[in-house]
Amino acid sequence: MLERTSATAAAIVGEPEVLDEGTSDEVLSADLVAHPAWRALKTAATALQAHQAKDGSVADAAARDSAGQLVSTIRGSLTALAPHFPHDAGYLSALDTDFERWTAEGFGVPDFLDSLNAFQPQRARINGLRHLVVFPMLTQNGSTSRLVEALLIEVLWPEFVAHLEADGYSNALFVPVRLLDFTPGYHTNSAVLFPETVAMREIPTFTWGAIFADREAARFRRVVREAASVTALDLPADAAALLDDQRLAEETFVMWDLIHDRTHMRGELPFDPFMIKQRMPFFLYSLEELRCDLTAYREAVRLARADDTDDVTRERARLVQYAVIFDRIFRFALTGNRVRNYDGLGGQLLFAWLHQHKVLHWTDTRLSIDWDEVPDVVLALGLEIEELYWRSIDRPKAAHWLAAYELVASTVTPHPASAWARRDLPLDGPPRGLTDAVLDDEFPLSMFYEALAKKMSDVIKSTAGITATTA
Repeated sequence: MLERTSATAAAIVGEPEVLDEGTSDEVLSADLVAHPAWRALKTAATALQAHQAKDGSVADAAARDSAGQLVSTIRGSLTALAPHFPHDAGYLSALDTDFERWTAEGFGVPDFLDSLNAFQPQRARINGLRHLVVFPMLTQNGSTSRLVEALLIEVLWPEFVAHLEADGYSNALFVPVRLLDFTPGYHTNSAVLFPETVAMREIPTFTWGAIFADREAARFRRVVREAASVTALDLPADAAALLDDQRLAEETFVMWDLIHDRTHMRGELPFDPFMIKQRMPFFLYSLEELRCDLTAYREAVRLARADDTDDVTRERARLVQYAVIFDRIFRFALTGNRVRNYDGLGGQLLFAWLHQHKVLHWTDTRLSIDWDEVPDVVLALGLEIEELYWRSIDRPKAAHWLAAYELVASTVTPHPASAWARRDLPLDGPPRGLTDAVLDDEFPLSMFYEALAKKMSDVIKSTAGITATTA
């Protein structure tokens, strides 16, 4: 359990230990969302976005007076809301200064580095602790423009996760949160809040990353419930309970994300396993993300089987196993377009692996899974990817890419027109040529997935912007 000083506890508005009798976290969250200052801030930030160019500046001189009035409203709202966030006093002060400077300098390209450096949510991961977050930023799976966005969030940090993180799964940068309210840029499929998305003059050392665990849990529940119905899949009792309980699903995803996130830089890795600035074939991203998920799965199996695991952790560990499989094969595989969809391919690979190892069956138009046999089969796929990674440091880049392609193509059928499948590749040239030869949809959906997509597309689309309160 995280330790807190009495001064820290006293500063936390809405923490269970300091609530008045008869109140609740939910009531306080609703009051905060309905607060006139928050509503004014949200409205002003949304209106300001219409004046901003892609780089975040207000390029139209005629719009700067209006932008100035909107920023004044934002700054006034920050002042009014600050007493609800005493733990973020330094950040909110720096944020006001950044807005003041941006206005004084004529609304050029915004620079909010100082307020970003002051915002350190990872230092107080306390269940229910709320944050007001305002930055000019782009949003993953949403806007590629750096617009002023605002969010109300609260930390999700259950006691069993605190124990895991403090014991064998250290991840000092990981901040799981629940969305309370947000501006339109986050009414998307985005499930993360990353500091690198903020407009700033230079790149600092990043010290945190936030995951919207409630959004992950809510869309998982909606999609998997529909997929189970469409495929006539009989769910085990504990998997069905996971779909019926938002809080249980949130805690399950926090555990999954804790282990997944820390895995990216751990293990027998290629020198640079997953760097978005490095241009490489998208199936390599598929394998890296799947490797991290299968590591979380493996650790969940270990914790569920260990004699010294407490009951709460054991239960969540069993549920993580369902979550990884169902989210991967139902939602990941069908979400997004077919242009270099690396998460989609990871889902296709897991589904095909389970089917070809005869623990997943599609018979008489019904899906069934041999759950007792699934763990060993899933762990075997993880070992295949780990073997690929282990051998990578002894291989040239092109040879590693070819080996990775073979791993995927041995289970998921490539497009018939694939130059990679025919090995009709410019192997004597720079790596760029190999990347250019990858088709946008190098590994098309199978006939099963094509049929499933037609029945699932509306439900999957409906999860954009979903939260715990709208699930």
